[in-house]
Amino acid sequence: MAHAKFTLTAALLATTVLSVPVAAQAQDKVLRIGMTAADIPRTLGQPDQGFEGNRFTGMTIYDSLTAWDLSKEDEASVVIPSLATSWSVDPDDTTKWTFVLRDDVTFHDGSPFNAEAVVWNVQKVLDEDAPHFDASQVGVTASRMPTLRSARVIDEFTVELTTSEPDSFLPINLTNLFMASPSHWQAKFDETGDAEAAWAAFAADPSGSGPFRVTGFVPRERLELAGNADYWNPDRTPKLDGVVLVPLPEANARTAALLSGQVDWIEAPAPDAIPQIESRGFTIYANPQPHVWPWQLSFAEGSPWLDIRVRHAANLCFDREDLQILLGGYMGIPKGTVDPTHPWWGNPEFDIRYDLDEAQRLMTEAGFSAENPLTVKVQTSASGSGQMQPIPMNEYLQQALRDCYFDVELDVIEWNTLFTNWRRGATDESANGAHAINVTYATMDPFFAMVRFSSTGTFPPVSNNWGYFGNDEFDALIADARTTFEDDARDEALGRLHKRLVEEAPFVWVAHDAGPRAMSSRVTGVVQPRSWFIDIAPMDIE
Repeated sequence: MAHAKFTLTAALLATTVLSVPVAAQAQDKVLRIGMTAADIPRTLGQPDQGFEGNRFTGMTIYDSLTAWDLSKEDEASVVIPSLATSWSVDPDDTTKWTFVLRDDVTFHDGSPFNAEAVVWNVQKVLDEDAPHFDASQVGVTASRMPTLRSARVIDEFTVELTTSEPDSFLPINLTNLFMASPSHWQAKFDETGDAEAAWAAFAADPSGSGPFRVTGFVPRERLELAGNADYWNPDRTPKLDGVVLVPLPEANARTAALLSGQVDWIEAPAPDAIPQIESRGFTIYANPQPHVWPWQLSFAEGSPWLDIRVRHAANLCFDREDLQILLGGYMGIPKGTVDPTHPWWGNPEFDIRYDLDEAQRLMTEAGFSAENPLTVKVQTSASGSGQMQPIPMNEYLQQALRDCYFDVELDVIEWNTLFTNWRRGATDESANGAHAINVTYATMDPFFAMVRFSSTGTFPPVSNNWGYFGNDEFDALIADARTTFEDDARDEALGRLHKRLVEEAPFVWVAHDAGPRAMSSRVTGVVQPRSWFIDIAPMDIE
């Protein structure tokens, strides 16, 4: 039946995925990608659809001041210069940073990148009085760089950024602020006379400075990109003629599209189809990633997770090695947000493992039993950026946790809706009464890994502390790390934060993503880094 399903789906996709003639596809080097998202991530500068948006319509069309080094598969990705060539913090006022900019960059529309463009892009998400301020871009941006407050021009290629408090994480956070062309937006505004209409027109015809530019866009169907031959970085100047992005949120549909030749690359292939994919000559790329698949727990009044015994029991109640087999081996087994080899480990006293007896003991002590189970509701999605295989994984947990007297109810909603709900919080009506939310998160930097989930300053709607977990102890640990600008000392401070985070268990840590993606053997130049991201620009097609 599985093969019949693949064949039927492939037949349908053959008429809908691509309208480019087969002969033209054969002549042009066009990389066709089947995404897990149900829609094309926004193209106006700050993508939605989680980090899948950053990967496909952020880092392709745009550049940021700082970027992730995605050129190595055997080392952790680190932040490197991009549109900024260097940066420094003022030793006398550590809320002020100076960034020196590249002087040889132009946007796709031909206008220059400079310090004024940086100030404009900061204002688009932070200055409500700016004529080009766009509230629709704030949610996916401000929550990722919550201390940035303003920018000012020092000279043509030097800009000063100011934070609300000392924040050593700022250069990392700035990988999420993509630089759109002020001149191109102004032209759209002059045509429409309305800021919202100008941004809509800009999204249909965007201008960044990235290695690709948009040539065609059909919402929910396809995005076409062409290589930018004039790109400023020769290491990332595309060899490809173009890229086509296709939303394919259902795993079997993605697999069918790959096997039928409709796409060259799919994210998160169906695990049970991987042997067939490999037998057909496709390549599976995977690498341990700094990325956690969790349940994030509610600490709101009346939540069943307020009892630490219940939180610990849930983390002990299921066999992650068994789940790993279910996923074809493509997951890492977590001991916390980071692993014991990481400089932020901190040696927590609570050991995340499979220990059914201890889990049952804790639940019995907390007053629950097979006859009196604890009902918990979990909000999740059917697909999405980094969600791996959310329905099979949640159903596995649902069944496994019955042995520890949990009665798990799943609330399955669309991915981008779930991602939006993440900032609204457990007490918002959008939570539908859920006691936990299943949104995966990247752990590449301290803010994304820990701070946004444990600070009282990141309660909704500021950032992603959906469960309202935090107190004076955690705020002090965060402040210690944030105000430490020397690397080793900051790592030690972050280790103390991670230790307490694991011990208090505001998550059920389920898996680390290995990021499996399947590609045609014709695709070359692929580097699968130890990162949630991957760089399309250096790739080629034979």
